[in-house]
Amino acid sequence: MIDQYINVIKKSPLFHGIDTDEIFSLFHCLTPQIYDYNKNEFIISSGETIDRFGLVLEGEVIITKENAKGDRVVMSLIKKGGLFGEMFVFSSRKIWPVTVMAQSSCKILFFTNSSLIARCGKNCSWHTLMLGNFIKVISDKGLMLNKKVEYLSLKSIRSKICLYLLDQYENAKNNTLTIPLKRNELADFLNVSRPSLSREICELRDEGIIDFHLSTFKIKNIDVLKSFCDY
Repeated sequence: MIDQYINVIKKSPLFHGIDTDEIFSLFHCLTPQIYDYNKNEFIISSGETIDRFGLVLEGEVIITKENAKGDRVVMSLIKKGGLFGEMFVFSSRKIWPVTVMAQSSCKILFFTNSSLIARCGKNCSWHTLMLGNFIKVISDKGLMLNKKVEYLSLKSIRSKICLYLLDQYENAKNNTLTIPLKRNELADFLNVSRPSLSREICELRDEGIIDFHLSTFKIKNIDVLKSFCDY
């Protein structure tokens, strides 16, 4: 079954620089398991013991957490090829702090923490490379979370949107850019309501600062956009 998902697996940053044949050899050592889940099925519940992390082969999963009032808050949406749980699997905390649920029918490839760090005795060349990739994945995720804290520290919705678009502009090096998030996903990421997000984006367009169509944005006045990125 692994064969049919090899292209998805190869695109994961966890396997960057590892050849197809080496990935198959790797799986003989790590013995990861594939599990199927139906839409809205719980994959991992908050409070379970942390002993694995997953790679989404098909479908999408959402990561949620309950706040103090008991309301469910969407933390992130993980699409095909994405990882989840890698930030927790080697932490000192031994239970999952979040819940993972199938947003659609999906297939998940699970790796155990013990198999990731255990040496198989064959001196596999991919093992050191994979561990290096794993550290890079965690570091990149840490930077992303730090950036999210930066967005959340901004007081106004406009400031959050403008900083997000400015970051996307600096990555793309182009005034016309396509953001990777849908409107509802962007609203969750910036911790604002979807209607408020849409209203503010439309106001920025009406003021001649940006233009947009679906997920494609054009920054028309970069200086004004920067002026709104205040804390």
